[in-house]
Amino acid sequence: MATVNVVIPSVGESIVEANIGKLFVNSGDWVEKNSPIFEIETDKATVEVVAPDSGQLALKVNQGDTVAIGATAGTIDNSVPPPTNRKTSPTPTPTSVASKPSAPPPLSTPTPAVTAFGGGGGLMEVEMKGIGPGKRKAIREGKMPMPSQGPSLGFDLVGEQERKPMSAIRKKIAERLVYSQQSTATLTTFNEIDMSRVMSLREKLKDDFQNKNGIKLGFMSFFAKAMCYAISHVPAINGFIEDEEVVLNKSVHLSIAVSTDRGLVVPVIRNCQSLSYSQIEKEVARLADKARLGKLGIEEMMGGTTTLTNGGIFGSLLSTPILNPPQSSILGLHKTEFRPMAIAKEGGGWNVEVRPMMYVALSYDHRLIDGKESVTSLVKVKEYLETIVSEKDIT
Repeated sequence: MATVNVVIPSVGESIVEANIGKLFVNSGDWVEKNSPIFEIETDKATVEVVAPDSGQLALKVNQGDTVAIGATAGTIDNSVPPPTNRKTSPTPTPTSVASKPSAPPPLSTPTPAVTAFGGGGGLMEVEMKGIGPGKRKAIREGKMPMPSQGPSLGFDLVGEQERKPMSAIRKKIAERLVYSQQSTATLTTFNEIDMSRVMSLREKLKDDFQNKNGIKLGFMSFFAKAMCYAISHVPAINGFIEDEEVVLNKSVHLSIAVSTDRGLVVPVIRNCQSLSYSQIEKEVARLADKARLGKLGIEEMMGGTTTLTNGGIFGSLLSTPILNPPQSSILGLHKTEFRPMAIAKEGGGWNVEVRPMMYVALSYDHRLIDGKESVTSLVKVKEYLETIVSEKDIT
């Protein structure tokens, strides 16, 4: 019998393990060479593992397993002939990856806590706090179990909750967010931007821009350029701390936060400072499409030097973005709202005008970036968008 190993591939220089995600076939199925067998998930990306040969598959892993890079996940017996009428194998039922909560005792059998309560002792009234009269009666009569004493809500919502294991990518995201908070001295500074100039330019140029470049003119390219402008004045926001050294990056590799069904990913626009508006828009569209299809490569999410995140597309008015280590800055964008603003008149005095205003937030690592630098960075972003950007920059 000739067998070929199915090996967990390398998915990045610093990644030593991954989680088994979706299974496309079952152990025992006959598979075609180069057909997908399962996915592996890391905090960076989801990658399909394909069959190295045709034959009968014997899997050694289950969905949710953590596996080392280079480990053997199964074998393929290439001496087995294909079945006569083979069909595409149905997606297998996911193997349980987390212990499920114990089923509650039968409603006809009182729990010990209920028995104690019914007997007139052992269960203090405070333990019933937060439970409605109807449920209290059911507990006393043994028709409902006592609430769980676990670290959840302090009371059970029997039949009103759904439990499911966290996906591997969600676990990694959670780990990185906690690490970010614990390993950096994060602070956030705010400003507001009058979007009149940007919106006017976009409205005026959008048709010609799309006809010329084959891509819509969005707002992300404006902010990407504004961030590059700010970095040219405050290089520290494009740097990071490594051990006891400050590392300043000479190029702007801009991470853009993209929300997907699997979680938040941050693909990178390389050398953003050298790209035109059309090149930035095309790269944003390309990376966002790949992210939502789960097709981003590891290399497309590595090496970012600062990040843009746009909560405004979901309606966010204000936020304090979390840093993406080892980066030391992240610029948060929010929704544009029309608000009355006091506008200085040329001859003195003020006019009240309704203007499209956006709050922006810069979170930064205070170990590297001081308050003056962070405030100056946002002022430069504001300056670029309100007074500097012009038609010739965009076209």
